[in-house]
Amino acid sequence: MATGDKLRFAVQDNGEVSALLVRPLAAQRLLVLGHGAGAGMAHPFLENLAGELAKVGIATLRYQFPYMEERRRVPDKPDVLAATVAAAVRLAAETAPELPLLAGGKSMGGRMTSQAAAQNLLGSAKGLVFFGFPLHPPNRPSIKRAEHLAKVRVPMLFLQGTRDTLADLTLLRPVCAKLGECATLHVILEADHSFHVLKKSGKSDTGVMTELAQTTAGWAEKLNN
Repeated sequence: MATGDKLRFAVQDNGEVSALLVRPLAAQRLLVLGHGAGAGMAHPFLENLAGELAKVGIATLRYQFPYMEERRRVPDKPDVLAATVAAAVRLAAETAPELPLLAGGKSMGGRMTSQAAAQNLLGSAKGLVFFGFPLHPPNRPSIKRAEHLAKVRVPMLFLQGTRDTLADLTLLRPVCAKLGECATLHVILEADHSFHVLKKSGKSDTGVMTELAQTTAGWAEKLNN
């Protein structure tokens, strides 16, 4: 059974933010998990995801970005977001030094994690996991947001839905192919950016959450600890 611990940590000159550690008894690794732009770490998607990850032996450390902690609507500047990711990873390393670390997040949280990794701010992270990488704004195809990924030196897992309007797969597939062995793309049929699926898909949202967790665990097991 997973247990949850409330934590706090400092982010440079931006005060302190909240974090939540969910650690199953048989945890094998720890994933530092950032939230999306419009919802904090307590969003049901992340709550459910943390629960599913716990079932497959992955502990999670969810955390707030400063703007969300202060209940502001507009996200912090990129350097503040990247600094927050780096501070969360350091906290994870200090809290569970015996567990191999992964980092990532939902949408913006994943993208900012990749930005921090590209700046070599996540020294102890073994790999990155993106739950819906926001390749471009909704229905505005572009690959500009992927340019920094070539600077990331650890394996990356992209979990994407075919109905995701923030990641045109005809663009994302070539991006991942160009990254070579560093990138793994797992596509979930009929899932949107929030990983909701249509009834005609024959899947359920619960089943998709299980798939996300199991895919992450299977990928992580192949990494060098």
